[in-house]
Amino acid sequence: MEIDAVLEVEAGDPQIAIDFLVSNVNLSKTRLKDLMNKGGVWRVNLAGERHRMRRAMTDILVGEQIEIFYDEAILTAKAIIPELLHDAGQYSVWNKPAGMTLDGTDFGDTNSFRRALDFQFKPIRECVWLNAIDYESTGLVVLAHTRKAALAFSEAFDPDGFQAAMVHYRADVGGEVPEQLSIVELLDDQIAQTRISRIRYDARPDRSVIDIWLETGRPDQARRHLAGQGYPVVGDEVYGSPDEDAMGLRLRAVELSFDCPVTGQNRYFSLVK
Repeated sequence: MEIDAVLEVEAGDPQIAIDFLVSNVNLSKTRLKDLMNKGGVWRVNLAGERHRMRRAMTDILVGEQIEIFYDEAILTAKAIIPELLHDAGQYSVWNKPAGMTLDGTDFGDTNSFRRALDFQFKPIRECVWLNAIDYESTGLVVLAHTRKAALAFSEAFDPDGFQAAMVHYRADVGGEVPEQLSIVELLDDQIAQTRISRIRYDARPDRSVIDIWLETGRPDQARRHLAGQGYPVVGDEVYGSPDEDAMGLRLRAVELSFDCPVTGQNRYFSLVK
């Protein structure tokens, strides 16, 4: 069962969110509360601002729009839980599993990485996302939780050239990639450099498995460089093309190293087997 509806709050409608939903949506109160908690109900206020509405007892106003996105398969899906590899307080390192989106979708964010962080940290910590890390990928992820750590990481993962850091990806891409490939091209009018080594090529379905090392840290650098060369990452709906069989973006961060902003010592993490 799937519901995709936009309702406007009118005069005479209940002014409490859950009461409004019960009056207008053919779902039980229990399911509607679960839907709200899992991020499938959105509120567009009178200023046009749109955000998820989770609290059942939220006051709503005449003229606002309530968007309902219900997909039973999504709501009942098995929970995906990221693995916390290292918690240094000022920053943390994670193994983000396949199938876990960054932000979720209109239908909910219960299995998104951002939502998982809300549940992990009590009280909720500030999370600073680094341009050098592609958070749409799976595998290793580093997050800064303080301004001091964010500044240290921004220097280590300098967009113009990594100073004391390393990011190594592994990806499935379309086409036959050369055994060794170095890409130096402008991204957003700035030089970006990516080094690639092919692991293998499969004629059917015409795909290569490759290792990728970033020499600079432009946003989405690996995906943009590969797509520009005619080797899009499988499952990349932004820079490549949709692939229903891909089961998500086939880009995985498998090695990561940097100088710890707390101790100054080098930290190294690997998922390579």
